Amino acid sequence: MLFDLLGVTPQALFSQLLLGLINGSFYAMLSLGLAIIFGLLNIINFTHGAQYMLGAFGSWMLLHYTGLNYWYALFLVPIAVGFTGVILERLLISRLYHLDHLYGLLLTFGLALIIQGLLRNEYGISGKPYAIPEQLRGGQNLGFMFLPNYRAWVIAVSIVVCFGTWYMIERTRLGAYLRAATENPTLVNAFGINVPLMITATYGFGVALAALAGVLAAPIYSVHPNMGADLIIVVFAVVVIGGMGSILGAILTGFGLGLVEGLTRVFYPEASAVVIFVIMAIVLLVKPAGLFGRTV
Repeated sequence: MLFDLLGVTPQALFSQLLLGLINGSFYAMLSLGLAIIFGLLNIINFTHGAQYMLGAFGSWMLLHYTGLNYWYALFLVPIAVGFTGVILERLLISRLYHLDHLYGLLLTFGLALIIQGLLRNEYGISGKPYAIPEQLRGGQNLGFMFLPNYRAWVIAVSIVVCFGTWYMIERTRLGAYLRAATENPTLVNAFGINVPLMITATYGFGVALAALAGVLAAPIYSVHPNMGADLIIVVFAVVVIGGMGSILGAILTGFGLGLVEGLTRVFYPEASAVVIFVIMAIVLLVKPAGLFGRTV
């Protein structure tokens, strides 16, 4: 009766909610990495979309050139891309910590263009297919909808990674050291903690999160050089809505906005591409620091 009043079928509604939750999983993981890098290092990392794309491309390259499958990529690619982030942080980004945020944004935006341009020149703009691993093919018939196994896997992994990262940063001694190092590095350094190494590792970890999201996305979306550019603007909107630098805000807002986007596709498809930006405008008018952000 309720679905008749809404004018949709249960299958259509739950399918769009599933799609929204899948998108929300990637929004949450990517915005989490951005929130960590900005909240702890004060760097607006516009390279994040390109690093997400490198995660997907790294998976495809491992399979295409070495024959290593998805499970190897899930472990190796985030480490490799995270290591490239460490190199970038040490060589370039570390020089900008005491400058205005605009310098970091311009540098990382330029790096993103370089990475995308290099891969575009080498592989073109057509999508590269990446097969779902055999162990995760098929799905479950829930009666009211069909749930693909791989989609369920992506949602489960993203939830575990996101809330595990939040717990590590907010509830452990390592996270306390990290937060203290960003607020008063001189004092923390006096306790014998290598603050520059900790900051570098933090940036590398944020980059590895983006690469992990890319590996998870490779079997769902076609792998192409512009896939990060298509997503990063939406993810920045998610971070702004949640509150710049808020770890929990990035996670909850990412999943929540994915579901809102899915519902919009059901009831007003024409607005699905802009609903997140409309919400961002409203939130900035009502609470400029974001839903979970703190006013300075």
